[in-house]
Amino acid sequence: MRAYDNRVMLSVFCSPCRYTQGRGATGQLGVEMSRLGLPGPVLIVAGRSARRLLDDVWRLALSGSGYAYAVHGFGGECSWVEINRIAAAAREQGARTIVGAGGGKVLDAARAVAAELRLPVVNCPTVASSDAPCSALSVIYTEEGIFQEYRFYGRNPDLVLVDTSVVAQGPPRLLAAGMGDALATWFEAKTCAAGHVLNMRGGGSTRSALALAELCYRTLLEDGAAALRSVEQRAVTPALERIVEANTLLSGLGFESSGLAAAHAIHNGLTAAPPTRGYFHGEKVAFGTLVQLVLEGAPSAQFREVLSFSAAIGLPVTLGGIGCEAIGDELLSRVSERAAAAGETIHNEPFDVTAPMVADAILAADAEGRAWLHSSVPPNTK
Repeated sequence: MRAYDNRVMLSVFCSPCRYTQGRGATGQLGVEMSRLGLPGPVLIVAGRSARRLLDDVWRLALSGSGYAYAVHGFGGECSWVEINRIAAAAREQGARTIVGAGGGKVLDAARAVAAELRLPVVNCPTVASSDAPCSALSVIYTEEGIFQEYRFYGRNPDLVLVDTSVVAQGPPRLLAAGMGDALATWFEAKTCAAGHVLNMRGGGSTRSALALAELCYRTLLEDGAAALRSVEQRAVTPALERIVEANTLLSGLGFESSGLAAAHAIHNGLTAAPPTRGYFHGEKVAFGTLVQLVLEGAPSAQFREVLSFSAAIGLPVTLGGIGCEAIGDELLSRVSERAAAAGETIHNEPFDVTAPMVADAILAADAEGRAWLHSSVPPNTK
């Protein structure tokens, strides 16, 4: 019998314990928690929109299932200051389950608090603006909104519950931003799998993860525009249900079980540019995806497909689209150096990446995007 070798890379696939999605799903929050044996009291960490939309529903859904709960308002940034503030409130209440309700930063903070206190966590995204809800990690920022670190946890959320009737009431731009985040999933997953790169959980990718990442991309192309029109009308449609699943579940499982590459590193670099701070995570990731394709020398047809989709749903395809139209050499250097910093996911690319290479790819992607917007002739990456 061979001795166990802890140097062998095992394939690792991870997911939340339970994923529930649909119209009016918040009304079943207490029932879903009870089925999983999650204890009370409950602390709900909530953004302002979530409180406005769901206060009455929480009272019926949780109290009706015997859960005592309190609602704690989120301060706006997933920083250590905010995480410690929420943790103090949870200790004071004696909470035994943490529920995050709102956008990606709210959910990241709720997961961080639950991990710190060793409590179960439930994620209830009220917008489909990122692939954060299903993951076992948080993106931590400074109080000023600059990317600081990824924080990894030992387990994924116990429950992810998505109420599509709430998502349909959100700003269309947030749904598009979620598609921008999901847009990177297939391209980053392919890069990581081809290079036998460790995924976000320290293992190799599985065929299942790659299949979900590809399904995510195909769903965006097929249903993205229709889903965006649905949200503009505040209507829950099959197209919206499929895009919410793509943005939240497919992208979440795909990125965590396969890995990240240049697109998200470009996002992290862009957070060092003050003009980008009014733009959403997924909007910067979408532009980062174009930069990754340039960096990798992707076929022109593939680049055009991504560029066309992005432009069609209002995602940024130029530096101007994320507030950096007049980017100078100094700011470009700062962004590029941050994106290519040691330990960044851009180094999962199958070649050595330097800051000057990143700067050139950013400028090239911007030029292609401007050509697309100002001409009927598709750009060419070759």
